[in-house]
Amino acid sequence: MALMHEPTAPYHSAQDALRVLETVARHTTGVTDTQLARLTGLSPERLTTLLRMLRREGYVEQVTDGAYVTGDALTRLGSAGADRELAVRERLQQTLDRLRDSVGAAVYISRYVDGEINVTQYADSPATPAVHEWVDFRYSAHATAIGKSLLGQLDHNSRRDHLSRHKMARLTSRTITSDKLLLSRLESQPPTVPHLDLQEYAVGTVCAAVPITAGSSVGCLALSLPVEHAHRLRQAADRLNRGAAPVLLSLAI
Repeated sequence: MALMHEPTAPYHSAQDALRVLETVARHTTGVTDTQLARLTGLSPERLTTLLRMLRREGYVEQVTDGAYVTGDALTRLGSAGADRELAVRERLQQTLDRLRDSVGAAVYISRYVDGEINVTQYADSPATPAVHEWVDFRYSAHATAIGKSLLGQLDHNSRRDHLSRHKMARLTSRTITSDKLLLSRLESQPPTVPHLDLQEYAVGTVCAAVPITAGSSVGCLALSLPVEHAHRLRQAADRLNRGAAPVLLSLAI
């Protein structure tokens, strides 16, 4: 499977944050922001933004003299041993819960693994309900923002292979059922623009998805809203994209 994607802004943020974390971890007695700027080569403004995110996520904390040391979240991940996978899932869930509250929508992480779509985790609430999975997400990539985002990160042959294995059923009156039309739209979609589902999967629900991609893995972060909140969709998608770096960081640590 060949990939088409270019690294996105959240990917670059996560890479820079990892660089900061590695530097903090090497200085067990603490390191100041001035030293961090010099050692990482990041601008003070960029560093301030990353440190704010790392503190919020619990990866670093400030001690009395203002220096930074590794935080509880990083310590727990590092000492998890056999329970590391569970620790990462818990960490991701906390990040997703915070993102759900920030965006004001149910949020989902999905990965493309062995030719299939997997929604691996999500965060919803009574005020931000998850979409009802009335047709298995694995068989409805053509109609969902998640599916379109994941397919959009594959090359042309891999997209065709997926569509040849999954019939493009009409789920609502808005569903695209022409593989030619879908492939054409995927080809022309810039990687930085969120993929949308405007009642194509389920009447009454709109969705958006942005790529969270590192190395050869294909993934996306998505949100769903009731159609009466459709006017918030693009703004929510932008906020989701800005909030994707902590999710990528949790996957990378």
